[in-house]
Amino acid sequence: MTKVEKCQMWKSRVNEFKSSGQTATAWCTAHELKINQLRYWMRKFKSESKSAEKKMQWLSVEIGGLEVSEPQEALPVRVAKSNLLKCFRIPSQIFS
Repeated sequence: MTKVEKCQMWKSRVNEFKSSGQTATAWCTAHELKINQLRYWMRKFKSESKSAEKKMQWLSVEIGGLEVSEPQEALPVRVAKSNLLKCFRIPSQIFS
């Protein structure tokens, strides 16, 4: 059995368990599986879904009401709660 097949099999099992309404112990006993295996795969799928959610997030930014006396080459943008300062090049016509 390949890793992909094994993963698909366990995804199916975890979904089956979740929809069964049984406790993990009862479900594993009925399906002759070890509870530690079920818990392992449930943690694995949970962490995969969380990391997939965190991979990419878009943020819309509106620039308006800027009063600029001199043309600027870059707009400083603070990212999240970090001290990281990113500068993005923007076209000068935005400021005209």
